[in-house]
Amino acid sequence: MRTVRADLSSLSWRKSTYSDTQEDCLEIADNIPGGIVPVRDSKRPHARAVIFPSAAWSAFLAAVKGGKLAP
Repeated sequence: MRTVRADLSSLSWRKSTYSDTQEDCLEIADNIPGGIVPVRDSKRPHARAVIFPSAAWSAFLAAVKGGKLAP
């Protein structure tokens, strides 16, 4: 795995609309040039974010929406 250091402090972060008022969720910053999707813990916004390639994030979302990652 490659370590990437980037200043993500100026990004606009958002939670899923499905999160409502929950505090225990993920936040993403989308529409980032370079084909990446930064993801962070909403409870720890100053901790490191995990950065996914856009294609991998899209595949993950499709699997979730398709019920392929059911418990």
